[in-house]
Amino acid sequence: MTARTRLSQAAVEERRQAVLRYVAEHGETRIDDLARHFDVSLMTMHRDLDDLTGRHLLRKERGRAVAFPALTMETATRFRENSALAAKNAICAAVAGRIRPGSTVLMEDSTTLFPLVPALAEVDQLHVVTNSVGLAQRLGSAAPAVNVTLLGGHYRGDFNSCTGPTVTRALSRIRADLVLMSATAVLEGRLFHPLNDYVEVKLALLASAEQALLLVDHSKFGKTATYAYGTVADYHTVITDTATPAAELAAIRDLGVPVETVEPEEPSL
Repeated sequence: MTARTRLSQAAVEERRQAVLRYVAEHGETRIDDLARHFDVSLMTMHRDLDDLTGRHLLRKERGRAVAFPALTMETATRFRENSALAAKNAICAAVAGRIRPGSTVLMEDSTTLFPLVPALAEVDQLHVVTNSVGLAQRLGSAAPAVNVTLLGGHYRGDFNSCTGPTVTRALSRIRADLVLMSATAVLEGRLFHPLNDYVEVKLALLASAEQALLLVDHSKFGKTATYAYGTVADYHTVITDTATPAAELAAIRDLGVPVETVEPEEPSL
């Protein structure tokens, strides 16, 4: 029997995210069935599930892997941060050159924007305004020269960010050069989010910037959520990856919005 090639940590994480998505789609799955589906040993699958359980991404119960509720899966930061990471990296790389020295940039609490932090460290006299505690912490650590304003308000620990009227009032007094945003769900050019207080923040961010870019990976398309809050026509450009369905790209272009697609790098084996 030929020994299997040892995977890189990035490839292991890609598999674990695929396991998480599979369990989320099925609600619960037997662990031995997961091992067969992903063509790994039972011991490897237990290691994967122990890692995901330790990060509070799913539960192990008597030989089964059990998903958390769908709303939590769609919104909580701990679930979103490592999802579609290769696509997010490629999208942020495409955006980095658009951020000008001396500009004020609004950034929402989307984990899609996290990979942009190293590039922001290279921009002179940049001012970032955000409601994301996680993003502010990353900027403080990796880009200390960036001037960061954290919008305080009602803190939501599961999302590590702030919402509410305090945030929206502060945004009404700001005029920024650019806002960078993502979306939880996009269907035929329409945008959706499961939580209304975040919708209010999104609308306030859009109203406070001269230009808006929408950064959305392929996994967000073809879906809806409880609250609709406009269309991609509110943005100057949509940037996504090449796995986004052609019909969704056509719907965006039909609304007169330019779309740029980027090719994610494959994880190393």
